[in-house]
Order: sequence, then C-alpha cells, then structure tokens
Amino acid sequence: MKAVQIKPDIYWVGAIDWAVRDFHGYVTPHGTTYNNYLIIDRDVTLLDTVKYDFAEVGIATLKSVIDPKEIKNIIVNHIENDHMGALGAYMELCPDATIYTTKRGHQGMQRFFDTSRWKVREVKTGDELNIGKHTLMFIETPMLHWPDSMMTYVKEARLLISQDAFGQHLATTARFDDEFVECASHAELENAVIDYYANILMPFGKLIKSKIKQLQEMELDIEMIAPDHGVIWRKEPMRPVEMYLDMAEGKTNLRVAIIYDTMWHSTEILTQPIMQGVRDEGVDCQVIKLRATPMSVAITEFWKSRGLLVGSPTLNNEVFPSVAEFITHLRGLRPTNRIAAAFGSYGWGGGAVKWLYEQFKAMKLEVVEPGFQVQYRPQMEDMDQAYEFGRQFARAVKEYHKNFQ
Repeated sequence: MKAVQIKPDIYWVGAIDWAVRDFHGYVTPHGTTYNNYLIIDRDVTLLDTVKYDFAEVGIATLKSVIDPKEIKNIIVNHIENDHMGALGAYMELCPDATIYTTKRGHQGMQRFFDTSRWKVREVKTGDELNIGKHTLMFIETPMLHWPDSMMTYVKEARLLISQDAFGQHLATTARFDDEFVECASHAELENAVIDYYANILMPFGKLIKSKIKQLQEMELDIEMIAPDHGVIWRKEPMRPVEMYLDMAEGKTNLRVAIIYDTMWHSTEILTQPIMQGVRDEGVDCQVIKLRATPMSVAITEFWKSRGLLVGSPTLNNEVFPSVAEFITHLRGLRPTNRIAAAFGSYGWGGGAVKWLYEQFKAMKLEVVEPGFQVQYRPQMEDMDQAYEFGRQFARAVKEYHKNFQ
C-alpha cells in the first residue's frame, strides 16, 4: 500500500480490509477500511493506528512516507481494537513518541497494554497541541460511540478527523467521496452512511444532536471530514453532518418494514396480503425474512421505515427464536419515532403476538392494536382480514408520519 495525500503534508496511511464480512455482529458485505492519518511537520504526528491483523500493512503504508522512528506524537481518538489494536506494534518503532488520548481512553488503554513504559498525556475538549505549522484541537465525544471517543480538528488544514462518526463500512480504492461516487453512486454512499448509523449509532441520537450543536457553536471551519472507516468527505464535507442530524431527529421515509419468520409457512403466507394492503394505501413496503437475511440488514430496513410490522409463529407459547433475536437487537438500539404492530400464527395456544406488543411498549414505540393472528394455516377469510389489517396499519403510519414532516 502507498500513502495518499489528502491535504498538504497530511496523508492517509491506513489499510483496506476487503475480506471482512462480520464486524462485531454487524454484517459488512462491502468490507471496510481502517483509516489513520499522518501529519508531516516539525513534530511528526500519527492519528490512530489500525486493526492488529493489519499492523504490517499499516506500517508499510506509513513507511512509504517516512521512517516511523520520526514520529513524535500519536493521537488515539478511540481505543476500540480496530483503531488501537496495532498501537503496540507502532510504539515498538517509535518508543519515545508521546500518546495523546482522553482520560477514559488512557484508563482503557491500560487494559490492553503496559502503558507504564510509554508517555501518555490526557486531553479534554478545547485542549490544543501545536506541532509546528499545524495546531490540533481535541474534542471529546463520549458515547459516540464509546466513553473514550474524541475527534481531532486540524485548524490550519480545516480538517476534522472524526473517528467513527460519519464513517461507512466500504472497502474501496477510492479514498474520497467524489471518487467513490464516480465509480459507484451517490445513493450507495449515502446508504452506507445510513447502514452504519442504524447499526451502531442509533441509540445515541440525543447525544449526536448535542455534539453537533457544540461543533457548530465552536464555529469550526470544516473543509474536509476524515472518518476512521470508509471514504473521506472532501466534495460534500457537511453532507454526513446533515444526514446525522436528520437521522437523530427521527426523519425517515413513509414506508413499512415487514420483518418476520415462519415455522410451517403460515406466518409467511400472511405477509403477502398484509403487504398488498399496505401498498394499496399508497405506502412503500419492504418484506424481510429473518433467517434469510443478516440481522444488520433487517435493522437497517427497520431504520429506513416509519412503520414496523413484526410477524412470528408461536413456539412453546413463546415468540419464535429468530424474531426474539431481532427484538433483542432492536431493543438495545433504543429506537424512537416509529409505529409498530404484530401478526402471526399459532397452533393450540398463542403467545407470540402478545409478547411482541409487550416489547413494543417497553421500547416506548407507538403501537396499533390489536394485532392479527390466525390458528393453523390461513383460510381465504383470514387472507381478506390480513389485507385489511395491512391497510389499517398503513393508514395509521401515514397519520403518524405527519408528526415528522
């Protein structure tokens, strides 16, 4: 790998992971990148490292610009393994470098490395580090998405190194947004941003709004945003900020996600008339079968939709296991501003639909009651009722969606 200059004297020196398909349970069909950045100045400064598995690649990329022993400072914006995993390997090459991180970053770092032999300085929001021609300003972003997280703003370059925020899981030879759009599409890039937000940052909407407000009040002049995953934003640097604000406000499409699983196809059969009923009310609809779809894809489809319909058969008086797994994932992401209902089938005793409504209410989602369920295999009259259930739900979604326009 060769370094890529992103600004005068500032380089991308990361690694591309073409093969990764699972990122702590989040499916990454397009791979990812581990971005880190090098500033050549009086005090050569490296911002973040790479995943441990890519230490050799990252160091080789770094060496295409300088001898690593010249590094005077290493900024650790985030201590998750994909960014700090290779720190020990880098420090072997520049043992006298000073590490800058947050207080919580330092505390966490001690759980991974023997830091007693390193020079570590703790920083907080507003602290600055002059390295020659460039001044770095640190901005703490706790719980976006770890307690230690921070961003680094390079004043003279008008560059915000944003850590995980505004990133995407995309393995690509394109280093910049305009390059990616040229070889792929603008929609694909924005979908990658939505996918990342939905599966990682959904619980932190209020924090995101307050942190972006803080950045705006700091009146930072941002010409480029360089995240730790995916492409660098140089053509539309503020586009991901706009998208995050919209998503944090709960803005989404007038759309219904039907997410279900089935045992003997009875619940699956119901999805067809329900979907048709939703469509006949003029609402777009996406149908997702859980055991045929990665969990993170189901979560993203939920996020893109104002309405959620969950279908489940009853098994042993309980919800079907794959549906329970989906709800567990969703509950942990703490969704807001969505309306939900449930449907399903049962044999000699119900339970799944009741359980789903209990979960919706615990998550404080708006609900449309009652749900819809049939015993054994749906008959013609059941199909007609399922169709009307879909129409009724779509009407409720349209009415609820008006609150966010």
